Amino acid sequence: MIRAYFNEKASVWDETVAEKDVTKLEYMARRLNIEPGSSVLDVGTGTGVFVPQLSRKIGMYGRLVTLDVAEEMLKMAQAKGFNGNIDYLHADIASIPLGEEIFDVVVCYSTFPHFQDKLKSLSEIYRVLKRGGKLYICHTSSRRTINNIHRQLTVVQNDTIPGEGEMRVMLSAAGFTDTDIFDNPDNYLARATKPNAT
Repeated sequence: MIRAYFNEKASVWDETVAEKDVTKLEYMARRLNIEPGSSVLDVGTGTGVFVPQLSRKIGMYGRLVTLDVAEEMLKMAQAKGFNGNIDYLHADIASIPLGEEIFDVVVCYSTFPHFQDKLKSLSEIYRVLKRGGKLYICHTSSRRTINNIHRQLTVVQNDTIPGEGEMRVMLSAAGFTDTDIFDNPDNYLARATKPNAT
């Protein structure tokens, strides 16, 4: 159902839903500790709204893999002709068709609420992260704002960002440590680490 919903919205996403304030996207990107040359997985990349910022962070020697369950969204992203070492992967986050310990960083920008099985998805993210790798779950709106918007839309009314306590428990259950959660009126950021010793 969620795949069909986003495929249907793909052609109008940038005009009707996507974050248009580039300064908000750039501010969020600055808060992500991504080193030049990093390998990054952008989960739920959609139409590629956050791709320019991530590409600049990784630089010419980095690698960005954009993943989305909705193939029409990915087509929209790919059609934008972003520069850099970018791969487009049509897949479900709960079953990533890649090997273990590939990425330095996994970013879930404006997508985590839509994970249908959040714990399984976090476990998959944990699997593909290198030891010491970072996970960033981020939005350019607050948790409350995102949840209120989703509750008004039938298809995604249950797609919400969990409260801080539940989020911490979920991340811990998936194996993550060093969790920090920041939620204010302008944005939301949860970050966690895959331990070096697992």
